[in-house]
Amino acid sequence: MYGGKTPQELLSGSFSKSWLHDKWAPLVGSVFGFLGACYVNYGTGRPPLSGIQKHILAALAVGATATMVDKWREAHFAEKDATLRHYIQLHPEDFPTPERKKFADVLEHWQPIR
Repeated sequence: MYGGKTPQELLSGSFSKSWLHDKWAPLVGSVFGFLGACYVNYGTGRPPLSGIQKHILAALAVGATATMVDKWREAHFAEKDATLRHYIQLHPEDFPTPERKKFADVLEHWQPIR
């Protein structure tokens, strides 16, 4: 079912990140910070863009927080993958390579009832 890959190959981390990967968290965080400041102004009855310094500070603060959370998340999952990879190296008998199956072998015969 996994294309004939061993569990060790599945956790090898051989994937390429897109060009947007490192820009996504700060961009989305900044947009949410800016829109949050606009929402606060709307809630207090002010024009949405009044006090533009609050918008800039909120965009920078939430964007920086989103970047830190994204880096923490990447480190957490890298440590988790390293732990799993190490466990698979120590216990290869628990993780046999699954055999490839065709859909004809997996699906049961279906007889339509009309």
